[in-house]
Amino acid sequence: MAYIDTIHPEDADGILKKEYDKGIKRSGKVFNILKVMSKSPAALREAMRMYLTIMYGKSDLSRAQREMLATVVSQINQCHY
Repeated sequence: MAYIDTIHPEDADGILKKEYDKGIKRSGKVFNILKVMSKSPAALREAMRMYLTIMYGKSDLSRAQREMLATVVSQINQCHY
């Protein structure tokens, strides 16, 4: 199995701490998908901004439809996220 060096929440500061704190506020924990981007906090911030825009921004698709699409794509890709 591959290993990716990450920064743990208790060691985060600056942009990374802010993004981790937002993750905790959203879901009660810092998911690995955030940790894997921890060495590039600016990229993590922008990736989260894009995700939130796609999932919660104005769209012709309902929130439920967007979640359904994400779930189907994850299943096809054999990704548990």
